Amino acid sequence: MEPIPSAPQQPPRAHGFMSRELQLRFVSGAAVAAIALLMVYWGSVPFAILVFLISAAMSWEWGGIVRGEGLDTAGWLQISSMAAAAILANLGMAGLGLAAIVVGAITVGAVLFGGGRAQLSSLGVIYTGLPVVALGWLRGDEPLGFRAVLFVLLIVVVTDTAAYFSGRLIGGPKLWPSISPKKTWAGLIGGVLAAAVSGAIYARTSGSGMIAWLALLGFALAIIAQGGDLAESALKRQFGRKDASDLIPGHGGFMDRMDGIVTASVAAALVALAIDAYAPARAVLYGS
Repeated sequence: MEPIPSAPQQPPRAHGFMSRELQLRFVSGAAVAAIALLMVYWGSVPFAILVFLISAAMSWEWGGIVRGEGLDTAGWLQISSMAAAAILANLGMAGLGLAAIVVGAITVGAVLFGGGRAQLSSLGVIYTGLPVVALGWLRGDEPLGFRAVLFVLLIVVVTDTAAYFSGRLIGGPKLWPSISPKKTWAGLIGGVLAAAVSGAIYARTSGSGMIAWLALLGFALAIIAQGGDLAESALKRQFGRKDASDLIPGHGGFMDRMDGIVTASVAAALVALAIDAYAPARAVLYGS
């Protein structure tokens, strides 16, 4: 009696319209976004704690990329600078927070003086520290601090999401293939336009801000956020790294997710400083 032939194996079926990788990205991204939203809403102190923890993780990642050591002496000095900056910014002393960052950068450079990574390590203190002060300064400006910070975060998230999907759906010429092989011009344009529309919608639905102003500011911050993304990609490529770490499943590390927030938050703070340093949140939302 001949053996009954086994049924041919079927290829694994896709999980609905989302791949397993995209599902993982969505779930972990949604979890991070929910925690961030809760802490931003909760108040300036919980938000300062969150910002410090993220900046500490980014400090560890920066050390791992640049020096191959995340928690060496320079790493601990960088994290200490983040703590000082977060505390001072939360107490309304953003200027002293900036001073703490500068002192931290100089100290890290002095500790590593003569080494091949001193300058990049000092730059890491500036990179992770400036958004700590910028976001803390904006959030502490009540009663509009929450809405101003939420606007900045929303613009970056919308830009990244729209750029990802428009790039995948449309494709086309690469934006800068030697730095970030997957980014396309279609993704950049889609992300920037979505950010502008989101800025206008945010002003209309939140009841805070001028529609035309937030559309324009959203457009500008989106471009700056994408520039921050490319800069972080260039750093990783220089050291042969794909991701900063694997702390966020499906996304890589915190540097991989916060690169746009770093540059956008600092840019928003500079806009506020130029318009009205005594009411930064209002300056961001209303341009006056």
